[in-house]
Amino acid sequence: MEPIAALQARVLATARALDPAVEEIWIDPQSADTAAFCAHYGYAPEESGNCILVRSKTGDLRYAACVVQATRQLDLNRHSRLLVDARKASFAGADETIERTGMVPGGVTPIALPDDVPVFVDEPIMRLDRVIVGGGGRELKLRLRTAALRALDCLTVADIGRSPRTT
Repeated sequence: MEPIAALQARVLATARALDPAVEEIWIDPQSADTAAFCAHYGYAPEESGNCILVRSKTGDLRYAACVVQATRQLDLNRHSRLLVDARKASFAGADETIERTGMVPGGVTPIALPDDVPVFVDEPIMRLDRVIVGGGGRELKLRLRTAALRALDCLTVADIGRSPRTT
């Protein structure tokens, strides 16, 4: 597995190629989870995207990275066929995410993923001017123009999220 510093350097170089004005946000790794990050550093959850690795549960093993606005939840059951071409899908576990992407939960990003991992971005994110995503490790976040995401070869924009249920 690639050392985290090398991975973050590769992610950052790719991000800079996509958006030369990308902002690096170096953070305390304990504040990497989105809610903690937004509260601690004063960013709005609406401008933050959670990148989640999902996997097929039926058929051939397939993966996809899904970026959903932090104020929404990935509607995995409804979109499993779109995301991983399977009847059922699940969230990849932490170890599986690290093994498949080299990235740690809290730092997973749609940038510099393996070529065979498609990226799905929830439609509301693409209406933002800029979005904050992980930087490959828990100590780096990237704030870049959403238009830059369109340059990703394996990107699909789709309505894959839903508002969280309130009880």
